[in-house]
Amino acid sequence: MATETLTRLRRRVHRDIRKSVGLSKDPPPRCNDPDEAYFALDGVARTIHGDLPPMLVGGLGSLFIQMLHPHTMAGVAQHSRYREDPLGRLLQTANFIGFTTYGTKAQAYASIERVLAVHQVVRGVADDGAPYFANDPHLLAWVHAAETSMFLVAYRRFGAVRLSDDDADRYVREMASLANDLGMVSPPTSVAELEAAIQRFRPELRLSADGAIARDFIVRGVQRGVMNRSANWLLVRSSFALMAPWQLELLGVANRPVRNRFFIQPATAVFCRLLRFFVPPPPTSRD
Repeated sequence: MATETLTRLRRRVHRDIRKSVGLSKDPPPRCNDPDEAYFALDGVARTIHGDLPPMLVGGLGSLFIQMLHPHTMAGVAQHSRYREDPLGRLLQTANFIGFTTYGTKAQAYASIERVLAVHQVVRGVADDGAPYFANDPHLLAWVHAAETSMFLVAYRRFGAVRLSDDDADRYVREMASLANDLGMVSPPTSVAELEAAIQRFRPELRLSADGAIARDFIVRGVQRGVMNRSANWLLVRSSFALMAPWQLELLGVANRPVRNRFFIQPATAVFCRLLRFFVPPPPTSRD
């Protein structure tokens, strides 16, 4: 009886947690055919992307980092309804990650084509007077670098299993194959190359007025209820704790290394373990 009660509780909390972060639909079916799968069944991407807690931290971090490019942020501000439907935007991103990570090659390529089609009309003029285009390989490279970097660093800090340096390089290589299919040119294939790519963008980065609005919107959160808002507060600060001092400075966020080390990171580690109890990662071929 106690076991059945716990099982029902885990299912209900599992559903509520996914819904609170915009995952209102079941994840797409997993392809376990090595000949049909887009990503290798024993790939590192399946390990990282299947662990919800660090993906939440890394996902928030990648949003903050992406908004530092004024042309990327202009596209979001001028063409996105993120303030009216933030959870819907998260669901779209989650579906893209799900289909490319766990889907068949056909599902992944269809998802990639949908993203490129949506991006085709995302163009305009940024606040500096320069034109932007969402499918510009240069801007795609920035978004890719921000996402890959933050997903990796969040998992290495809070993930369910420890990744070796070789695993980390392999993850960057796996993500490079997706980047190529999205139209990027020579994406990074190692952690060192990824870090170098981010450094090359530094002269282009700043927090625009639209970026400041987006930053504050994400920091405030859209969740209702004390528990959800407290979780958002912790996850946002945890994402800040993973960033380099120069990134925080550009974001206009104070660097608090002592608080991060002795409160934010330990509290996030506990939170991730608790969340993982209710939303465990799916089994992978690496297990």
